[in-house]
Amino acid sequence: MAPESSYTLAAVLATPDMLRLYSGLSLLVSAAVDGEACAALATFRSLELVLDPGLGRLAANPEATPGLAWQGREKFSRSLAELRDTALSLDSLSIYACSASIETMALTEADVEDRVDGVMSTPRFLRETAGARLLFV
Repeated sequence: MAPESSYTLAAVLATPDMLRLYSGLSLLVSAAVDGEACAALATFRSLELVLDPGLGRLAANPEATPGLAWQGREKFSRSLAELRDTALSLDSLSIYACSASIETMALTEADVEDRVDGVMSTPRFLRETAGARLLFV
């Protein structure tokens, strides 16, 4: 049996949906700001969104966020980009890129090393976060 990790909250971010990504990041950031040790594994489209320097611009596109009212879209797009930046800057929140995603998305570890805390496989992430509350977003 693997020892329990120091993480209290862990999330696999797999969604292509920016509204769901916002919710997942919000949970992680809120817990991390409250002092919990948190970790996230960003996979495929979520990884693309986390890495995209133009995330706010993408979120402002009505086709990407069809459920938002026009007047709320600007606030959402700005908030999502700020939330992502906060998540990436918190010492109590570690965000990892999924190794399978890296291998299949024309990315290298060098492409992500300055943005996230490392590259990790899903099995390793599950071992590293054993005992934490686990979310799948």
